[in-house]
Amino acid sequence: MSDGTVTASPGRLRDGTASSTGEAAKPDARRWLQLGLAATWLLDGVLQYQSFMYTKGFAQMLAGTADGNPAAIAHPITWAAGIAAHHLAVTNTAFATIQVLLGIGIAWRPALKPALAASIVWSVAVWWFGEGLGGVLFGGASPVSGAPGAVILYALLAVLLWPVDPDGPPAPFVAARPVGTAVARALWLVLWGSLAYFAVTAVNRTASGLHDMVAGMASGEPGWLAAVNRGTADVLAHRGLAASIVLAVLLGAIAVGIFGPRWMVRGAVLLAVLVSAVIWVCGQDLGGILAGGATDPNSGLLLGLVALAYWPAGVIPASERITS
Repeated sequence: MSDGTVTASPGRLRDGTASSTGEAAKPDARRWLQLGLAATWLLDGVLQYQSFMYTKGFAQMLAGTADGNPAAIAHPITWAAGIAAHHLAVTNTAFATIQVLLGIGIAWRPALKPALAASIVWSVAVWWFGEGLGGVLFGGASPVSGAPGAVILYALLAVLLWPVDPDGPPAPFVAARPVGTAVARALWLVLWGSLAYFAVTAVNRTASGLHDMVAGMASGEPGWLAAVNRGTADVLAHRGLAASIVLAVLLGAIAVGIFGPRWMVRGAVLLAVLVSAVIWVCGQDLGGILAGGATDPNSGLLLGLVALAYWPAGVIPASERITS
């Protein structure tokens, strides 16, 4: 994957927009990742339009995220869930429409910056009122079940994929251009390091903790996915402690790998994509989007997108680069 830039050619502007000749700019690595983020927001919006979201079950799901959280976090969640319960049609339609508009805005170049900024605000709000901060404050977080909360990863991606000055200095990977290499590496360390920590918290260390977590996802899934789910649960049966330690070691290696030489960074990114894919398919059942009732594809898919934003890039002279 390139560093998010492409070589300029006649009829193409440096900001990645179409020229006066009508030629469309060729998407670069950053733009492809932005489009991946846009597609995920669109998917969220479509999922939010499901009939289940117009029932009391959705409001109850929101209220359930308050459980275990400190009062200062839980009370606003309960309040918001109460409003949703009394105005389901209006509130849910608004939620779904906002997410569809965010996806369209990120995909449409003229609206890219406002849409990314709005997505950060919306992500933080939903992380609190819709996910209860991902359970990170009361020991209920697990990288297998979706820690640190899928929606906060949308905000992280918006920051890492922010449009940049095409004439700025080269960067070792796409994510480093908007915030700088040191900050980008620090964000990677915090994300994957926290996942390593969550992997060995009490809820994951018990003999049946991970087994029960995975097995509970099979209900309502298509036969092939339920079979994958049950097979994974069988492997984890009575091996919760060992599995949590192995997972923590892998996540810890990913966290520190970003600070190594180029070959080590590539290995860390590839391992991150692989672990994210295994978690998403085997532990999260694609976020439950095929079973109905899911509001997003969960964290596995988003973790993979984050990882790709750190793929080491070749250095291209600034004079030859354009960016989205």
